[in-house]
Order: sequence, then C-alpha cells, then structure tokens
Amino acid sequence: MRNLEDTYRHKGLRNQLVQQLKQKGITNEAVLNAIQQIPRHFFLDSAFDKIAYEDRAFPIGEGQTISQPYTVAYQTQLLQVAKSDKVLEIGTGSMYQACVLAELGAWVYTIERQKKIFDTNKTFAFKNKYPNIKCFFGDGYEGLPTFAPFDKILITAAAPFIPPKLVEQLKIGGLMVIPINEGNSQRMLRITKVSADACKEESFDLFSFVPMLTGKKL
Repeated sequence: MRNLEDTYRHKGLRNQLVQQLKQKGITNEAVLNAIQQIPRHFFLDSAFDKIAYEDRAFPIGEGQTISQPYTVAYQTQLLQVAKSDKVLEIGTGSMYQACVLAELGAWVYTIERQKKIFDTNKTFAFKNKYPNIKCFFGDGYEGLPTFAPFDKILITAAAPFIPPKLVEQLKIGGLMVIPINEGNSQRMLRITKVSADACKEESFDLFSFVPMLTGKKL
C-alpha cells in the first residue's frame, strides 16, 4: 500500500532533499522546484515512508528501482526540458521521473516493458494530476514511432548501445540523455541530433542503473 497523505513532515523532508541536491551540483531551479512539489513517498510502499526522502534508490518490485533523486535531477537537468516539449521516456518504473517531467510542463510519452508495473501504474491516483502523461506497455528499444518525432528522449536504464530506432525518433536539434554501459557502471551521455544522419555526443558522470532489456514481460 502507498501512503497518499502529504504532511508537513514530508514537506520538510523534501526541503532537506532539495538542499542536498543543490549541494551536489543541481542548479536548475525548475528541476529543483519540481522535486520540491512532488511527494516521493507516494511512489513507494508505505514501509519506506520514513526514509522515502533519503537520496538513494529503492526497490519497487519486478527487479526494478525508483531512481535516486540526485540521478533523476541530474538526468532531467541535462535534458533541458522546456514547457510543451514532447518527451519520450524509456522505463516508466514508479512514474516518479515521468511526473518530474510533467511538472516541468512537458508532454510525456512513457514506455514500460513490465506488464505488472504498467498495470499497477494505471491505478495510481496521483498520476491523474498530470493529464500530460501518456503511458504505454512496450519495448523501449522500439520507441513510439507513431508519436515521433520527439523533442527530447530520456532513457532510465543502462543501455549497451545507443538504440538506433530511438535516434530516428528524435527531432533534428533534439536531445537524448542515456546511460551507456562501461563495465559495472554507466557513463551518462547527452546526444544532440544535428542532422538526419549525424549526432553530437557529450560525456558526463558515471552512474549505476538496472539494465535496459529488450522485449516485453507479461
């Protein structure tokens, strides 16, 4: 069960979390404000209520995790989300990252490959606050060609390579943020699509993500 009550204590813990993120180098005020606004404990089992605002990942079932808040803030800051951007997210998970993007005013198209997680999210009441989130059950490597092109693409799992079908679905001038495997950790990359057949790569810090898998899991 999830605790969907947002108390003064929860709000105070969010304030502390935002201060930690600032100290770690997150400078985008819109991103910090989105994290301030969204009750992270809503996305976790109530057993995690007292520790939901610690800056670490937690399990959400099916071998998946809700990402560390710093990781969410870091990826979102790199993505440079503008209001009304059309954003494709690969790996819905708990929906926390999708809600951060939606709080920034993006139109979010998010894909989850685990049917159990996808079905759980359908009944998650808090997502009704964000009619700008559309959830899909599918294979992240395939993307959503029907809804392409996208202004931004965010991958929230460790990819062994940059998926070519996702690059195809990115607008010229668009950005993709993706963690790419480097042994036991992943290098965060930002890809800018500069033309129909050329991209620019920027390399950032190392992180640890669950693997990006092919196919769907019923």
